[in-house]
Amino acid sequence: MSLLSHSFIFACVIFTCFFFSSTEGGRKNGIKKPKHVHFVNHISLPPAPAPQEAGLSYNNAPSPSPALSPSRVFNVLSFGAIGDGVTDDTQAFKLAWDTACQSEQAVLLAPVGYSFLILPTIFTGPCQSGFVLQIDGTIMPPDGPESWPRNMSKRQWLVFYRIKELKMQGGGVIDGRGEKWWNLPCKPHKGINGTTPPGPCDSPVAIRFFMSSNLTVHGLTVRNSPQFHFRFDNCQNVHVERLNIKSPASSPNTDGIHIENTNNVQIYNSLVSNGDDCISIGAGSYNVDIQNMTCGPSHGISIGSLGIHNSRACVSNITVTDSTIRHSDNGVRIKTWQGGYGSVSKIKFHNIRMETVRNPIIIDQYYCLTKNCSNQTSAVYISGVSYTNIKGTYDVRSPPLHLACSDSVPCTNLVLSDIELLPAQGQLVADPYCWNAYGAMQTLTVPPVLCLLGGIPEFIGQNIVDQC
Repeated sequence: MSLLSHSFIFACVIFTCFFFSSTEGGRKNGIKKPKHVHFVNHISLPPAPAPQEAGLSYNNAPSPSPALSPSRVFNVLSFGAIGDGVTDDTQAFKLAWDTACQSEQAVLLAPVGYSFLILPTIFTGPCQSGFVLQIDGTIMPPDGPESWPRNMSKRQWLVFYRIKELKMQGGGVIDGRGEKWWNLPCKPHKGINGTTPPGPCDSPVAIRFFMSSNLTVHGLTVRNSPQFHFRFDNCQNVHVERLNIKSPASSPNTDGIHIENTNNVQIYNSLVSNGDDCISIGAGSYNVDIQNMTCGPSHGISIGSLGIHNSRACVSNITVTDSTIRHSDNGVRIKTWQGGYGSVSKIKFHNIRMETVRNPIIIDQYYCLTKNCSNQTSAVYISGVSYTNIKGTYDVRSPPLHLACSDSVPCTNLVLSDIELLPAQGQLVADPYCWNAYGAMQTLTVPPVLCLLGGIPEFIGQNIVDQC
């Protein structure tokens, strides 16, 4: 008898025993941990090719081990899910979750060949450690704002709250069905005189982890989120690998992965093509390691925006290496609002290939979404940022390097080495732009960054450094 048949029989027994016991929470690992496959770009002159989508095949995604006891596989079909893409399967998923939460080495399975419609839901913990959420089928929300339940928040779809040791993995698809959200009147559709028409603007984040730890997200395809595809808030020890995130380049605010107040994060070997930042790093985040990403079209990999509404923002120890950014508005970016405070420090961008990127290297401390942002004296202090072995081509509409630092709080200790950025079209190499930016070129760069100021400005006080 097949594993699926065993799973069905035993899950039915468990369903009967626990039908009246619905305690929200987590689960225990019942799948062998997949070996991590690292596709590393060795960027040189000429740059090595970027990782191809064919190299990240999810057809052979992990599935429950044959050695696993069938009683620990909780197939949502056994809890009443239909999987036709039309019927509401929310309660079946919730019941399967609550039941699996009480079992060690549990696997909650959304099987291949089915499409499950799930309403906005919060899955809570803590539960037994090591739980696996195996998504091999397709999971989708209601189709657009008009189909969204009126009494439920339009800011989030699937939320995982206070979870410890969750593995979300599989060869399936999380489809956010975002098109009708992108077309809301409040989204960036230019009206008369370039204005944006008023209207409701809330759009849901597809997958949000909140106050959770020891998380692994592996192997999934996530597409067309109404807003951010993944968001990690107040989390720690997060490992993300081999994701395929895809939405149209014109889709607004569809960041691939956003982290906020989150630390000890690894994001590896993934493809992101979307309408906003490939990865965005918010305030309170530190110890973030990003390797072998292919981004674009997108808005690049961004730290920020930080310091909005005169807020404090602290970000440190961020590393981005061995990655490719193509056909994007930005490459590697740090963006802050005027009036904020705090610091950005210990940032490393290394071995990155640019392909027709409009702003390959950019610091923007005048970030503003309107034309009415006034100058302010306080700013997030940016120091200790290194850019090494960054090569490729840029879109000639913008300079290859744009280092615009605060009038009152300059950027310091910027280090540039082995930079070679050439125009994607034409022969003229544009001059970099610098404003109040201090640092050094360790090697000759192309183009030379002669506008970079040497030394350290005298008025950088200890009070600025101590803010974080």
